[in-house]
Amino acid sequence: MTEKKATKTRRPAAKKDGGRPGPRADKAGGEAAVLAKIAAIRGQLTLPGNLRELPIMAIAVLNKADYEWAQHESEFLKAGGTMAQLAALRKLEADPNLFDEKERAALQLTIEMTREVRPKQATIDKVRSLLPDQQVVELIGTIAGYNMVSRFVLATGVEIEATQ
Repeated sequence: MTEKKATKTRRPAAKKDGGRPGPRADKAGGEAAVLAKIAAIRGQLTLPGNLRELPIMAIAVLNKADYEWAQHESEFLKAGGTMAQLAALRKLEADPNLFDEKERAALQLTIEMTREVRPKQATIDKVRSLLPDQQVVELIGTIAGYNMVSRFVLATGVEIEATQ
């Protein structure tokens, strides 16, 4: 069994010049509130769970956001993902024996949007040929939103904390 994970915020250190540290997330409404809003949006999508969670896992790898991986690993598995797929995602490998055509297209879109921001037209066209318009928009929104989440948790210092 996996351990449940809690969050801990690492406070920014004082600046070298003796000034105050950067803004604290808890003073701005708390990181939990921001993350809860994203989770609420995520629960309202028509996008299938596997196509929602796969980009989140890939973003965690691309942005080195361990917190994001830890929070979504079980969700990925609940959505039908496998341990073999998780291992491939850790390496960003789109093995056709592990991922179907829609999943491979979603992974490619995730990689391009995360690394380059603007994806290639051929990638967008491929996704559009495989998904209804509503799900294309939701997939793009998920990728954009979770890129924001990963950057938010990294910048605010949210860390994984094992609990008993």
